Amino acid sequence: MSKLPLVGTTIFTVMSKLATEHNAINLSQGFPNFPVDEKLTEILKSIATESVHQYLPMAGYAPLMEKIGQTIKSSYNRSIETSTELLITAGATQGIYTAIQAFIHFGEEVIILDPSYDCYEPAVILAGGKPIHVSLNDDFSVDWNKVEAAFTAKTKMIIVNNPQNPSGTVLSIKDIEHLETILDKHPDVLLLSDEVYEYITFEEKHISANTREKLKEKSIIVSSFGKTFHITGWKIGYLVAPERLMIEIKKVHQFLVFCVNSVAQVALSKYMDHVDVSLLGSFYQDKRDLFRNLIKDSRFELLKSQGSYFQVASYASISNESDVDFTKRLVLEHGVATIPMSVFNADGKDNKLIRFCYAKDTETLTKAAERLCMI
Repeated sequence: MSKLPLVGTTIFTVMSKLATEHNAINLSQGFPNFPVDEKLTEILKSIATESVHQYLPMAGYAPLMEKIGQTIKSSYNRSIETSTELLITAGATQGIYTAIQAFIHFGEEVIILDPSYDCYEPAVILAGGKPIHVSLNDDFSVDWNKVEAAFTAKTKMIIVNNPQNPSGTVLSIKDIEHLETILDKHPDVLLLSDEVYEYITFEEKHISANTREKLKEKSIIVSSFGKTFHITGWKIGYLVAPERLMIEIKKVHQFLVFCVNSVAQVALSKYMDHVDVSLLGSFYQDKRDLFRNLIKDSRFELLKSQGSYFQVASYASISNESDVDFTKRLVLEHGVATIPMSVFNADGKDNKLIRFCYAKDTETLTKAAERLCMI
């Protein structure tokens, strides 16, 4: 009997497969199509013949961990003890899964804000927990009264994604303060703060749990090298948590992957001396602004994109179809692949919205926009 009876082929796989079969421009799955930094590939080549191919320590490669600690200090003015408060993971998804497995027992509840990334719920179910979905407002703002009402004696964790995928929104200082107030009332509840798009923000900067004294001691913070350095296929990220929590996370990690790709860790440790993560926001803001400008005269209504590399748009003035049917027709008839937003809602709520990924080169975005403007 299946442990995940409701899980089938993901919409990301479906849409990417459709895009390939019909030679469509793929703005669906969230990965860049432009080359990675040549400096990184040069480093990768240079270390290929070095002694970097065997197991590394379970928690991570010490020089890389030191560089991460320095980045957290410069980005958030937080000093961490890298040997006890940091863990290198095989991507952010593995980090999220590991943290949930470490803390969620049978019957315990985890609050998830919808629309939500699709890896949260299965991890909770596989731990024997119960996902409690709370819908965001139609503009993707948070109704904190609804969130607080969802807390029970069984609540063990709340997952917050900031900047948020799929909506591209960023929590305000008032949102963070509401979250802190609620967690003050529930001191035993943990915060899993998914911040993989932390360096991809624009006019409104993301407020990390790393910067909040009330949150740091109860937070597991998730970061992603894949998102930050355009290397999603490397599947490497990291978790930051206080030592008392990290002890439990490492217990699961060592039996799940033990340690993470050695070559990637060594390469990144050297690369971090040559890159400034603070510049990433302006890089993607240029892409966001280009894409928005290219389709401003289309029939799509663009929502705010405050962070991540996603743009949500309404097609309500174009069609009454379900978002799943509309996105499939968009591929078949117009040659552009996107993601329907309803798949991110546990209740399947369909507001006639789709998600574009603009982490693409200028040629791809221009060609896609030409097709979208013809609809």
